[in-house]
Amino acid sequence: MRRSISFLAFCCFSALVSANEATTPIAIVIHGGAGTINKSQMTEAQEQAYHATLKHAVETGYAVLEKGGSSVDAVTAAVLIMEDSPLFNAGKGSVYTYDEGHELDASIMRGDNLMAGAVSGVTVVKNPVLLARAVMEKSEHVMLSGAGAEQFAKEQGLELVENSYFDTEFRYDALKKAKQSMQKVPHQAQNYRLKTPWQAQWNMGTVGAVAMDRSGLLTAATSTGGMTAKRYGRIGDAPIIGAGNFADNSSCAVSATGHGEFFIRYRVASDICARVKYQGVSADKAADQVIQQELAKVGGTGGVILIDHKGKIGWSFNTEGMYRAKKAEGEATISEIFKESSAK
Repeated sequence: MRRSISFLAFCCFSALVSANEATTPIAIVIHGGAGTINKSQMTEAQEQAYHATLKHAVETGYAVLEKGGSSVDAVTAAVLIMEDSPLFNAGKGSVYTYDEGHELDASIMRGDNLMAGAVSGVTVVKNPVLLARAVMEKSEHVMLSGAGAEQFAKEQGLELVENSYFDTEFRYDALKKAKQSMQKVPHQAQNYRLKTPWQAQWNMGTVGAVAMDRSGLLTAATSTGGMTAKRYGRIGDAPIIGAGNFADNSSCAVSATGHGEFFIRYRVASDICARVKYQGVSADKAADQVIQQELAKVGGTGGVILIDHKGKIGWSFNTEGMYRAKKAEGEATISEIFKESSAK
């Protein structure tokens, strides 16, 4: 009798687990940067190239989820595609620093136990998202920087490249234009700072992905080459947990892109999730409150992608465009570039 009851209980538990897994949606959203993205200045071939790469990245991540893989693996796979593409300001397509080199940042976070890993100012790591993940999974730390981060990458067997690997003609032209626009003016006593009619696109770039897997795990990952002509080891929001990247299973997962200084000061990613968790507002509404209202009011430009704890996906941005794509269970892949939807 006891065996029968135990067997029945086991069957009921197994059925309940299977039912929960079957009803947990899988979904992934990615971005390739927000900023001044003008359709009139983009050729049809360029537009198609962006759409093709965005779709390839989001579908690569979705395939991981569809096969029962984790959202950690899914966002990593999607970001890797964009890091390896010269189209985006991350990995291969990273912008130039003022000194004509490249300094890359990345982070990743999982929403169940809030484990996170981040790296900043790395110069020879081919795929910073892999290093950020290694920090999360194989060290006791959250963030590593510069030479120390690169030493850890070498110890973990990650692929290292010459800094020139990240060179692209398009980004070098952007650096030259940025330098030409700069004017050095006195600031306070004997200090000097660069004052410039700064172009919004020079603040932007970044790639990211957020996803939910069949178990309900939320994960967010972000990677960037930073700001064109940045100096003094400047670090933006992408590797800062809570600013450019955040995930919490009780609320949402967010990856941000934009003028990093504002996203750090207004802790954008965690603020959105906190509104969902403590105010009970939808993730879409929380994102619009932060991006369209509060950030825009102080001159902060950029956007976010997000997925909430129920698997609902979305994005919000206050710029002319944001490279973005999404795929949810039972729905077709959608990729968009401009503010006015022209989904492909």
